[in-house]
Amino acid sequence: MFAISATARAGYQILTKFSEAPLAYLLSAFAALVYVVATVSLAKPGRTWFKISLAAVLVELVGVLVVGALSVFDSVAFPHETVWSLFGRGYAFIPLLLPVLGLVWLYRRRPNQQ
Repeated sequence: MFAISATARAGYQILTKFSEAPLAYLLSAFAALVYVVATVSLAKPGRTWFKISLAAVLVELVGVLVVGALSVFDSVAFPHETVWSLFGRGYAFIPLLLPVLGLVWLYRRRPNQQ
């Protein structure tokens, strides 16, 4: 559900207001793509999907931490919010919580190390 929401919002922003804040809207689109990849890969079994899930969730975590910090300390660079701005404040901090939950999920369901 969150992947769909982020994708729809980013698509709308790019189509209607891209010139106002291209960096913010491209970051939102990238975040949406990461959420889609994470959602699909978390639902699939196997080592390869596990690795894809882990990469997507880690990109999501790094993204929300870096963009969140930058949006706090350099608000001029982010005149419009992205999904990850202010650590996901515009989305009730769900973008900050999701990668942590994703990592816990992956840890508990990691494939056998044989």
